[in-house]
Amino acid sequence: MPNQLALFADDPPAPPIPGLRLVLEAISDEQEAEIAARIDAAPLTPFQFGQWEGKRLTANYGSAYDYQRAHPIPAPPLPAWLEDLRGQLTPLFEREPTAFVQGLLIRYDPGAGIGWHRDRPQYGEVIGLSLSAPATMRFRRKLPDGKFERVGVDLPPRSAYLLTGPSRSEWQHSIVPMEDTRRSVTLRSLATPRVSG
Repeated sequence: MPNQLALFADDPPAPPIPGLRLVLEAISDEQEAEIAARIDAAPLTPFQFGQWEGKRLTANYGSAYDYQRAHPIPAPPLPAWLEDLRGQLTPLFEREPTAFVQGLLIRYDPGAGIGWHRDRPQYGEVIGLSLSAPATMRFRRKLPDGKFERVGVDLPPRSAYLLTGPSRSEWQHSIVPMEDTRRSVTLRSLATPRVSG
């Protein structure tokens, strides 16, 4: 049974990051091995940011992001196994599977990490599944005095997280370069357009 740790609450102690939720053991050991093999078999390519090429290897489904034009672009549809995984993970966070239209597979080989960033505003909520090696997701947000508040959240293998609310909109996150190979699956919904007037 998944062990859900809600990292926000109405009662003290104060939440480290409002809107962040973590589920430990979201999948089984056997499923982790199967997903890892599927990620390795996917058409992974180095992450591209304009002319810059990252060390992590990625494959996009449903939607990708064109950093040159600054908007989402079509990508191949989610494969059946990824749709099944989406159907397994989203109920852990009381979310509808079909709302999460983008899937991203990532393999972090030794030396690969991801710098400080916030997922693109065209996307809404983010669900992540961490696989193969433990990692620490670092969070930071700028305070009025210009300094940064920082929080580290451990991501054991097979743990899943949801970024929503302030954890999604106010905090940046990053992962330091890995010593061991780590894999992850990221699912994103689309942002709800703001209605003016």
